[in-house]
Amino acid sequence: MENLLRPIYQERASHPDTLAVIIVERRHKVSSETDNFDAALLVIVKEAEEPLFIKHYESAHQTASLNVVTDEQLKEWITLGTNRRIIDWILNGKVLFDRNEYIFNLIDDLSTFPFSNRKLKIGLEYGKLIRRYIEGKAFFESNQFLDAYNSIVHALHHLARIEVIDKGFHPEVTVWNQVRHMEPEVYKLYSELIESHESLHKRLELLFLANDFLIHSKAEIGAAHLRHVMEQQDIWLFGELLAHPDLKYFTPDLSVMIDFFVEKGIVQVEPIETKGQKIYHRGYFVKKDVDA
Repeated sequence: MENLLRPIYQERASHPDTLAVIIVERRHKVSSETDNFDAALLVIVKEAEEPLFIKHYESAHQTASLNVVTDEQLKEWITLGTNRRIIDWILNGKVLFDRNEYIFNLIDDLSTFPFSNRKLKIGLEYGKLIRRYIEGKAFFESNQFLDAYNSIVHALHHLARIEVIDKGFHPEVTVWNQVRHMEPEVYKLYSELIESHESLHKRLELLFLANDFLIHSKAEIGAAHLRHVMEQQDIWLFGELLAHPDLKYFTPDLSVMIDFFVEKGIVQVEPIETKGQKIYHRGYFVKKDVDA
């Protein structure tokens, strides 16, 4: 397959904007890694008109996809975890071109996984975890058990990814295989949810109790990135937090996170007078870490 694609990747590699070229070949008959193509060609560029550009090819009954992605888009995927197979492509794909050791340095960054990046990723996953958990509880209390089941499965996935990140690793597509070895307690919760012979109502009831404890036990690390931002000034209006560049990826879940951390006493509220009588803005603050 590499020979068939050589003219394509050689042309791309000759462009001064191209940083790296990686090929990923199909490993199984059904291959989610390559969208069932025989191969996927990843071309990373400095800049492009579109952050992601894809073409499909066919030759001699073999198929391939060409994926041209900007460095900025790639880094965003890695930060947000929104394209987890990209980690697999970078770590396990065959490097065909590597300008100035771009891929070598990227793999080194993925391996070392700096603590500040971990705090950011844990915060993002924790926000999604809180939202799914609250949604699940609301469905459960209104007897919508299948919807509650769906929400709690997603919540457990976010909890699993937090455990993996907290251990210094990037979550992979097969995250439960990682968690089984790293955090058996969370893996056991997932197994009991999907394999137990108890009624769905009983399974969910027990799981919410267990999740309560685990979510609360992770509150401090889940709040670490947000706390770091909030320590930069004495008091914040919600709109100011929403506009902060270090919280730009938190937008969908920031409100529910703030509310949750207020409930847990991590974030505190100070009423700020408005022009309206007996109407106040909610100002948010955290006590500064004395060790910071």
